[in-house]
Amino acid sequence: MKKTTSIPAYFPAQLRPLLLALIAAWSPLTQAEGSDAALPEVVVKESQSVSEKNRLPTTTESITADKAADTVNAMNVEDTLKYLPNVLVRKRFIGDTQAPMSTRTTGINAGARSLIYADGTLLSALINNNNGNGSPRWFMVAPEEVERIDVLYGPFAAQYPGNSYGAVTEITTRMPEHFEASVKANTAFQDFSQYGTGNTYRSQEFSATLGNRSGDLSWWFSANHLDSYSQPVTYITAASAPAGSSGAYLTQDRTGKNLYVLGAGNLTHTVQDNAKLKLAYDFSPTLTATYTLGFWQNNADAHAQSYLRNAAGAQVYTSAFSSNDTEQEQWMQSLAVRSKTQGAWDWEAVASNFYVARDVTRTSTGAYPAAQSGGPGTIADAGGTGWNTLDLKGTWRPDGVSGAHVVSFGGHADEYKLVSPTYLTGNWVSGDNDALSVDSRGKTRTTALWAQDVWRLSQNWKATVGGRYEWWKAFDGYNFAAAGGGVNQPEVKHSGFSPKFSLAWAPDDNWQVTGSFGKALRFPTVGELYQNVQVGGIFLQPNPNLKPEKVLSSELAIERALDKGKARVSLFQEEVSDALISQTSTLGSGVASFTQNVDKTRQRGVELVVQKDDALIRGLELNGSVTYVDARILANSSFVSATTTSVGKRTPYVPEWRATLVATYRPDDKWAYTVAGRYSGRLYATVDNSDVNTNTYQGFDSYMVFDARVRYKIDKHWSSAVGIDNITNKDYFLFHPFPQRTLFAELKYDF
Repeated sequence: MKKTTSIPAYFPAQLRPLLLALIAAWSPLTQAEGSDAALPEVVVKESQSVSEKNRLPTTTESITADKAADTVNAMNVEDTLKYLPNVLVRKRFIGDTQAPMSTRTTGINAGARSLIYADGTLLSALINNNNGNGSPRWFMVAPEEVERIDVLYGPFAAQYPGNSYGAVTEITTRMPEHFEASVKANTAFQDFSQYGTGNTYRSQEFSATLGNRSGDLSWWFSANHLDSYSQPVTYITAASAPAGSSGAYLTQDRTGKNLYVLGAGNLTHTVQDNAKLKLAYDFSPTLTATYTLGFWQNNADAHAQSYLRNAAGAQVYTSAFSSNDTEQEQWMQSLAVRSKTQGAWDWEAVASNFYVARDVTRTSTGAYPAAQSGGPGTIADAGGTGWNTLDLKGTWRPDGVSGAHVVSFGGHADEYKLVSPTYLTGNWVSGDNDALSVDSRGKTRTTALWAQDVWRLSQNWKATVGGRYEWWKAFDGYNFAAAGGGVNQPEVKHSGFSPKFSLAWAPDDNWQVTGSFGKALRFPTVGELYQNVQVGGIFLQPNPNLKPEKVLSSELAIERALDKGKARVSLFQEEVSDALISQTSTLGSGVASFTQNVDKTRQRGVELVVQKDDALIRGLELNGSVTYVDARILANSSFVSATTTSVGKRTPYVPEWRATLVATYRPDDKWAYTVAGRYSGRLYATVDNSDVNTNTYQGFDSYMVFDARVRYKIDKHWSSAVGIDNITNKDYFLFHPFPQRTLFAELKYDF
């Protein structure tokens, strides 16, 4: 009799077909008899992941450039991550510059809880821990230069700082071995309809690459131009409809109270240009230096749309409607020198600088519609913000690459600077700075030493022992508010040690069991320390005495080699003391948002990941993951309320369930057909979980989104692709309204 697989009742109904597909892919019936599949031995070669090359004790999931080209409708490099297990980049529209990454235990508003690198250069903006100016600078990497992307889960590697406790994303780019060039055109169309907004929003992108190697010198140049229009990013709302008007939409806010939607806000047109130059020189077969220079500029304008009409049918506005224009110019430089002897000693040094040359946002404060062409406003200027980093690393192999010990060690230094004054102006479109309204400035600096030993105890056992000691300080903090004057904030210092330990057991070639433990210290960012808060006429001074987050993470990962694939189950737990979470408090008639230390949170769960080539039929590849996380606030003495509590409630921004499934069929070497699904359970944005209504502006929905892509290689030069994201036109909110059904088309020529 045929055995059937049953799914527990508590498993979300939307995910049951997905789980059955993963079980089928993992089933012994899908493995060839006498299969010689095995988990790969960790040796150094260029095609391996970052964790394998560096012998890091970290669960890693990866995607190569070729696979991304076949399976992902990608306009920007961050799009290529969308199907990796437990990775969500909160990207609201094509060209969004505020796109932080969340992982299985960290939320979409916490850019400083994960790290993004490109060839060792930090793209994470650790000047804040939010989804605004703390978002990664993804735009400094062109999709065409990527060789592979690796995501390393958890803070188990000593070479990374405590910000790694969510994950580390390592983008590896390539250098040409001979002359090569390419041109590509992308276009996308989104049909969006919600409340009183209904329109088609287009995006188009043109990119070109050029590179060559001549003897010991290789070089690479890439350029991108993006022109994009977004759906509404925000909505203008009020507790009641304006008297004498019609057209407002009655709904409920995220706490369930009645709310009127008066219009759409931040309909954004953005034009971005990116240019990148990489030069590499081989001083010898074992010593290479690489210099990278990146430039990015953005010109964006956003306007509002009113749904309100008066008795005569004319469009009317309230004081909440506004427009804004943004001009940005940012530079990135890095210099990396690396040896690659694979002998007793190797070393590398990477220095980088990221500088905001211009970042001016002009916002109207006058009455619409006249305000669209001028009048009073504000000018926010973040020019001068930036950071510098330096990483030194050595590797000692006393007994060779496969010897009993491989010791790595190094040092790190960084400095972050925040500059963010806001001025009043008489003409927000073209006027000069007038009186200073608010200002927030400050710096942080961290230095660290670390060491790690990969110790092969026997043929089947391997231990990794390491630690990292960090010294951190915040200084030159300054806040100004027109109503209260300026305040010089005190200098703050912290330091601490973070031990790391991992033990791996491989009983045979097909199985590997790895237990890992790591402590991490995540120090406050400049923005968390020195952000001004205004409630009506009341100004709150920021809290420069925030304590570092102290993280204890552990994972038990069991991996099984399949015939042409692999499967992994991970049990993980993370406890965070003094978690830095944005909370709200009522002050008079207003509500203020500010960051405080939450005494303790705990996130623990289980993750299943399966990858299988030639699954069921030849040419069919399946990739999928399902993750369950129980995320709770265990203690929070800083939260005071007479009617509610935060203890025992779900940790903000961490969903209970998340899943992906990608099926790609390649009947030959020309065609690739992909269907993919992404699921996330609802999440809470408040520590007391009072935001019970999800499908509304500022709410956080659950969603199941399906995508498709077809790629055709016409010949050795030409390739094309068409695709659809959100096939079923799912209407959902992650605070902001997210894109609805979007069509993609791509044409590429490789010389």
